Amino acid sequence: MKHVTIYREPGRYAAWPANYGIWSWGDEIVVGFTSGYHLTEGGFHARDRSRPFTTMQARSLDGGLTWQSEAMPLRTPGNRGLSTGEHRDGDSDAAEEENAPVPYPGEVRFDDPNFALLFARGDITGESKSWFYTSTDRCHSWQGPYILPAMGLTGIAARTDYQVYGPSECMLFLTAPTALGTETGSRVFNARTTDGGKSFEFVSWIGPEAPNGFLIMPASVRLPDGGLLAAIRGREEKKEGRLVNWIDLYGSSDDGRTWQFVSCPVPDTGNGGNPPTLTRLPDGRLCITYGYRNPKYGIRAKLSGDNGLTWGDEIILREDAGSHDIGYTRTVLRPDGTLVVVYYYNDEMGGSCYIGATLWKP
Repeated sequence: MKHVTIYREPGRYAAWPANYGIWSWGDEIVVGFTSGYHLTEGGFHARDRSRPFTTMQARSLDGGLTWQSEAMPLRTPGNRGLSTGEHRDGDSDAAEEENAPVPYPGEVRFDDPNFALLFARGDITGESKSWFYTSTDRCHSWQGPYILPAMGLTGIAARTDYQVYGPSECMLFLTAPTALGTETGSRVFNARTTDGGKSFEFVSWIGPEAPNGFLIMPASVRLPDGGLLAAIRGREEKKEGRLVNWIDLYGSSDDGRTWQFVSCPVPDTGNGGNPPTLTRLPDGRLCITYGYRNPKYGIRAKLSGDNGLTWGDEIILREDAGSHDIGYTRTVLRPDGTLVVVYYYNDEMGGSCYIGATLWKP
């Protein structure tokens, strides 16, 4: 394994790649994240809620060994940080302000070899609005924001996870808040566009209702036989007030119309929980990666050789973080079979966070 630093600046707090996305074209990789300001007394996350966040992206041309970072070249509603509503005072929902999302003209092909799709949100609770951007030049430029309709739901708290089916057809995997003012009850669902993004339709809920917790932040993979798998971050508050955090796996054999529980790959992701990534390896195995938020804090993985029915022992990618304020992995597979696992990390309790990566061949 090789650990590299992607973005680290004095006084800055960089975090949450899973809220943005990762895209790759061979050894060219682009990952999104956000950069705010560090504040040791910031709470569960050591960030300054009173100061702005900048939406960032980093690019590697050598398979993740070296990186160059820049402000992500896109317009944001209200000129605010992207997908940081719950982390900045007064930024809960900017969708109706300057740079408000507009209808998508549907002029690009999802199967364009240089295409990328980015989903974003205003908040994670209640009537949260979401939107999206497109790129046809490997993230050198972004077009949008474009409207992601509510599809009859209370709200949508979108992050980037999708499967391309053809030039005009794409399956989205999203989170829907179900109650005002809280993330409790949020659920995962899949939706589809068949007209190049001009319209979207709700397809199905994935997983049960979660009245005492949530099921959020899906990570999907499409199998060679057309089946779909979605790993989901789960949380439940037990009767004694204790929070339990885990990762579940659901599967669909009918193109996402219905879903069945497959397994619980990770029974415990630690204090606060962490979202998964899901990657299919060249030999057919599945790899799930995630941050672990209990001591020893770090980044972990598991492998499955039977499409997620059973999982091997936990693999420690690293366990040298200073606190729970880590994780939110995104993972891509290089042509040589190496996984590039990107995450945010820190070196000490209350310390400033940075973006790192682990290069690893399972």
